[in-house]
Amino acid sequence: MREVSVATTVRAGAATEAPSLAAAAERHLDDVYRYVLYLIGDPSVAEELTAETFELATRKWKRFDPRRGSARTWLCQLARSRTLDHLRAESRRRKREERFAAEVPEAEEAIFGEGLSPELEAGLRRLSAGEREVVVLRVVLDLDTEETARLLGINPSACTTRLSRALRRLEEELT
Repeated sequence: MREVSVATTVRAGAATEAPSLAAAAERHLDDVYRYVLYLIGDPSVAEELTAETFELATRKWKRFDPRRGSARTWLCQLARSRTLDHLRAESRRRKREERFAAEVPEAEEAIFGEGLSPELEAGLRRLSAGEREVVVLRVVLDLDTEETARLLGINPSACTTRLSRALRRLEEELT
C-alpha cells in the first residue's frame, strides 16, 4: 500500500488537515469491518469486503475531503457501497442458481457480533436490513446523526425517526 502523508487542503480560504490513508485505515479498520459484518453477517465475507473497501480507498483517497465528513464516515460510505454491490451480485447469483437447482439451500444464520445476548441477537435478526443498519451506525459504531444521515443518504431528521422506530420495534421484539 502506498503511504500518503498528512496533507493540508486549502479551498476557499479554509485550511483543513487530512489524515494519511495509513492513519485513517489503522484508526478505522475495526469500525469498517464491524459495520460490514453487521450488514453481511458472515465474518469471512466481511473480511473480504473490508479489504476491498480499503483497496478502493487507496485508489480514491485523493478525493477525500475532510471538510465534508470524517475519514470514518467516508470509509463507511465506501464499505456500504461495496457491500450493497456484493449483496446485489449475490442476489442475482442466487436467482440464477435457483433456476437450475431442484432445492434451494437454507440461508446461513446471521452473526451480529460478540457479547450480545441470544435474545438481543434474535431481536436484531428480526429487524429489517434498514433498521439494523441505522442501529449499527448510531448505537454500535456511535456515529453522530449527521454522519449517519450522510452515510444513508437521508436527512438528519429522517435518520432520527428511523432510529427511533427501529429501537421501538427492537424493544417490542424483546418483550
